[in-house]
Amino acid sequence: MLDVRKSNERGAASFGWLKSRHTFSFGHYYDPKHMGFGPLRVINEDNVAPGRGFDSHGHRDMEIISYVLDGALEHKDSMGNGSVLRYGDVQRMSAGSGVVHSEYNHSKTEGVHFLQIWIEPDSVGAAPGYEEKHFDAASKAGRLRLIASSDGRDGSVSMRQDAEIYAAIVDGDDALTHALRAGRQAYVHVVRGRVTVNGVELAGGDALKLADEQAVTLARAEAAEVLLFDLPQ
Repeated sequence: MLDVRKSNERGAASFGWLKSRHTFSFGHYYDPKHMGFGPLRVINEDNVAPGRGFDSHGHRDMEIISYVLDGALEHKDSMGNGSVLRYGDVQRMSAGSGVVHSEYNHSKTEGVHFLQIWIEPDSVGAAPGYEEKHFDAASKAGRLRLIASSDGRDGSVSMRQDAEIYAAIVDGDDALTHALRAGRQAYVHVVRGRVTVNGVELAGGDALKLADEQAVTLARAEAAEVLLFDLPQ
C-alpha cells in the first residue's frame, strides 16, 4: 500500500506569530482519515516569528522530537534543561508522568522553522527524560542516518517506542534503500526538495505511507532532505 499525503492537503494554522501545517489531526484541525500512522501521532511544520513562541505548557505520555530546519529554537523545561537548538540538532523529550516546557524563537530578528514530532510511547507513567544530539549535513548526505531509536544505537537519541527515525540528504544519482522487516510499515516525510519514493514523486511537505512493502527506496532526488519513520504496524 502506497498512500500519498500532499503538502497542500495538510491542516493549517496561522496566529500571526505562528504559521503551522499539520500532517495529522492536531489542535483545531480534525480529520478522521488522518489521526496518525501506527504510533506516529504528530508531524507539525512550525514557523515561529522572531522573539515569539510557545509559553510554558504541560504534556504527558508522549515522545516529543524536535528537528530544526532553520533558525534557533530555545527550549526550557521543568526538568531543568535549557538549550538553543539549530539546524542538525535533534531533541527528544519524554513527557512520561508529566513535564512542563516552553519553546521560543531565540532570535529577535529571524524566524525559526522546525518540525515537531510526537510518537506514542510503549508504556505510560514513566519518569520524564530529555536528550539532544547533533547530526551535521555530512552525516546525512547520501545515506540514511539513524537519528532516533528505541535503544539509542549508532549515536541516535533514544525513545520509548519500537520505532526508528532516519534522516537523509539526497541529490542527483543518490539511490537509497531501507529494508522493512515483517510486521513493519514506513512513513516518509519530505522536508524539502524533490525525491521519488517507491516510484512516487514527492516534493517538500509531501509524505508517503507505506504498508505491506518489503523496502523503501529513495531515488531521482533534487536537493532533497527526507525523514523516514520505520514503525510497528
